[in-house]
Amino acid sequence: MFDLTLTFDNGPEPGVTPRVLDILRERGIKTTFFVIGEKLGDGERRRLAARAHDEGHWIGNHTFTHTVPLGQQRDPNAAQSEIGRTQDAIGDLAHAQRWFRPFGGGGNLDQRLLKPSAVDYLIRNRHSCVLWNAIPRDWDDPDGWVDRALELCGSQPWSLMVLHDLPSGAMDHLERFLDRAAETGAHFHQDFPPDCVPIRSGEIVLPIQPYVSNVEESVTT
Repeated sequence: MFDLTLTFDNGPEPGVTPRVLDILRERGIKTTFFVIGEKLGDGERRRLAARAHDEGHWIGNHTFTHTVPLGQQRDPNAAQSEIGRTQDAIGDLAHAQRWFRPFGGGGNLDQRLLKPSAVDYLIRNRHSCVLWNAIPRDWDDPDGWVDRALELCGSQPWSLMVLHDLPSGAMDHLERFLDRAAETGAHFHQDFPPDCVPIRSGEIVLPIQPYVSNVEESVTT
């Protein structure tokens, strides 16, 4: 028996997200989709985010461009540009907790995630920062991630897993993963393990320094 929270990053994608939503609906599983802000400028992708929301999934913020981790950005306006613009794009699809997941540059949990000005922005705008503890690297191994994901689930009492609704072929194996997880005693949650949410509604509730860089920001005059 183990607890499992699923999340999907980097979408929505017209060729993938609809099937992911169908699979989740068939099994009665609720998740969170951490979306890329610039993708919501496309009408079809925006409609997919709205469908996910309407079917009971949470919509989270996963930066606007997903290019450079916030902890490595020198632009002092990066938080507004990456977090703020995405939250504006999410609009009325947003959860009351204003979920935000930083970009880790490949699933890294280190000082690449944030910088002091980004933390200040999250606090000031009452965001909740959601990390993770299970990365099966589906983007890197689209056909072999299922066994690794199940192994991660079995290694800890509550996994917050990051998958990607992207056209890599990985989601072709989502049904197999969910069915095998259920067979081995998975209890699916929509909420997050408390130790993966260091900032909640603008309040730092767990140590945040391991995820905050000291990168110097460029100041233009």
